[in-house]
Amino acid sequence: MNPTLLERPGLAQPDASKHNLLEQSLGQLACDIPGASRVFHEFNLDFCCGGQKTLRDAALGKGLDPVQIAEALHLLQDSAARQHDWRDEPSEQLIAHILTRYHARHREQLPELIRLACRVEQVHGARNTCPNGLADHLRDMQQELEGHMLKEEQVLFPMLQQGLGRRAAPPIHVLRLEHEQHGEALEKLLVLTDHITPPADACNTWRALYRGLSEFRDDLMQHIHLENNVLFVNALNA
Repeated sequence: MNPTLLERPGLAQPDASKHNLLEQSLGQLACDIPGASRVFHEFNLDFCCGGQKTLRDAALGKGLDPVQIAEALHLLQDSAARQHDWRDEPSEQLIAHILTRYHARHREQLPELIRLACRVEQVHGARNTCPNGLADHLRDMQQELEGHMLKEEQVLFPMLQQGLGRRAAPPIHVLRLEHEQHGEALEKLLVLTDHITPPADACNTWRALYRGLSEFRDDLMQHIHLENNVLFVNALNA
């Protein structure tokens, strides 16, 4: 039998503590370990829409060494300060946080990002490094995200605030599917922007655009993570 990836030469073998991390889901690790989401961003692992995958499966699916990632998380367990654990809070408080920290913020971010993308494409569209099509893609994301957030604000969140968690299963199913679509849109954004990496000679507008895109991506992934892996789970298990 051929050796598994973990058994191949050059890949470290896990000790017991790291092995335990390998078998936990990305969503669980993002909840448990302060700074885990930063590690997942570094390795381009989807802890929000793909949060149900184990660390081992997610890493192997990307051709990465899962033990290397587990080691980085293991160090965070020992050194990072405690983060706010929303799993311990009432759904009303988490919903309030999502509305102010993410819904309101996305509504501020996207119009400015679209403006900057239009400017970059207008001025630098002839360059092969220009993210042509980015402005239109961001407009599509804005439209889809606005419709999604309105469903949450007008349908799901009122149900959860009334204690109707289990009866909210149908809208939660729809919103999870839409989260997957948001994840696919983020993947396309990375393709258009060379993983949000500006060329060495990029102008200030181009760099400001990519800084904003990086912040938006991080915010949207954390937003989806809190809903998929905390809010929805708590509601269905109530």
